[in-house]
Amino acid sequence: MGCFECCIKCLGGVPYASLVATILCFSGVALFCGCGHVALAGTVAILEQHFSTNTSDHALLSEVIQLMQYVIYGIASFFFLYGIILLAEGFYTTSAVKELHGEFKTTACGRCISGMFVFLTYVLGVAWLGVFGFSAVPVFMFYNIWSTCEVIKSPQTNGTAGVEQICVDIRQYGIIPWNAFPGKICGSALENICNTNEFYMSYHLFIVACAGAGATVIALLIYMMATTYNYAVLKFKSREDCCTKF
Repeated sequence: MGCFECCIKCLGGVPYASLVATILCFSGVALFCGCGHVALAGTVAILEQHFSTNTSDHALLSEVIQLMQYVIYGIASFFFLYGIILLAEGFYTTSAVKELHGEFKTTACGRCISGMFVFLTYVLGVAWLGVFGFSAVPVFMFYNIWSTCEVIKSPQTNGTAGVEQICVDIRQYGIIPWNAFPGKICGSALENICNTNEFYMSYHLFIVACAGAGATVIALLIYMMATTYNYAVLKFKSREDCCTKF
């Protein structure tokens, strides 16, 4: 066998679906965790400076956000390891399915491990659908504030007396209690908030974090298809009469 044929054989054992899913998963988790961490910190700063000047009013929210930031560290570490394990499992099953290393051999333990990865990937996929939906909530909240500021800046309302009656009450989203002060910002004060770097960065970072969560969902869907296919083929080819059943 020449060098070219050997290279073609080696490339045939590359699990391209798992490789693409791993790259997409790493990218999505990195965007979600990195941007989400910074955006949460910016959100706390906006609340403390403008919507809730009393520390006790948003003390619970600050603790929850701090806990979420620690959870983000755990998510990043877990998916880094899980992506590498799935990629390694993809190399193993692809080589076994294509019989690249001599006679096909598989064990009940190997099939059990592959089945476990299929189940775990399905569970993670469903969980990340929830994470993706949850990450859209702050995007919706910031979009409402931004769109209200755009109304204030529009020529039809800018400079008129009614501009001070256009308000945003952050308490209606349930993130701070109803007795928080001031809780509601109106008119030019609201426009000044939208012009701050904290608001601009947090808004766009939440959008990127939401996109990263969506990319992770797509990566897990690819993992599901790849692991399910490989497990099904391994299960089929492990039967002694597989050739007569094909």
